Amino acid sequence: MSFWYYCLVKSVVTESFPFDENTLVFKVGNRMFLLTGLEHLPLKINVKCRPDRAESLRKKYMQITPAFHMNKKHWNTIENDGRLPASLIKELGLAEKLGSAIDL
Repeated sequence: MSFWYYCLVKSVVTESFPFDENTLVFKVGNRMFLLTGLEHLPLKINVKCRPDRAESLRKKYMQITPAFHMNKKHWNTIENDGRLPASLIKELGLAEKLGSAIDL
């Protein structure tokens, strides 16, 4: 789970299990930007995203869909089945989200 290390290496990011023992949540301050169910294989990651970017990613990648039980305008699910480049998963999982978590 390299995205876990990638998220936590940023000093402003915290992790917790606020819902249950299987749902790992990453936050900046008190704003979620990423969550994942640890029991899912392949790993599925819900990430917060700008609305225009969320829609364009869904059109481009079949592994990116509207996030289940989340606001579809701002959240996508990434299914990490090995076909998406690791750099894209890191970008979607953190780089853009730090700003989104603060601004949205």
